[in-house]
Amino acid sequence: MSNRKVYRIKLTKEERDAFSQIAKGKRGKLKIARWKVQRANAMLMCDESEHGPAWPDEKIAEAFGMTTRSMENWRKQAALRGPLSLLERKQRATPPTPPILDGKKEAQLTKIACSTPPGGRSRWTLQMLADELVALRIVDSISADTVGRVQKKRVEALA
Repeated sequence: MSNRKVYRIKLTKEERDAFSQIAKGKRGKLKIARWKVQRANAMLMCDESEHGPAWPDEKIAEAFGMTTRSMENWRKQAALRGPLSLLERKQRATPPTPPILDGKKEAQLTKIACSTPPGGRSRWTLQMLADELVALRIVDSISADTVGRVQKKRVEALA
């Protein structure tokens, strides 16, 4: 592996300050994730500005327990998207599992919950609502917990 760096990092004072705060590992009473602390330390060491030590990737990788390939990838990301982008996780385009109730199905649930409860009951239970959604073939299956979460979300949205 050659020492020639394709992407060079020169941090501004604000970026150095941000990375220094994170490299400490804590902000007040909040703990900062280990991966953020590791990246902040690495970026501070690879800084080639007048205030930075400009360590080679091999030395940084050895000091902070990572591979030189990771360091190269972080350097590339910092150069293309900005150094502070290393402290953010990539957002998912879609949730890991699709929601059971979309807007239309939620509206049907609300309509059922606002209707008169069946057979001598004074109110709907979450389990009764879940069973009714299945009986009306709005969904194939649903738990009472899911119904409760959806109802709670609707109540909080109205508040």
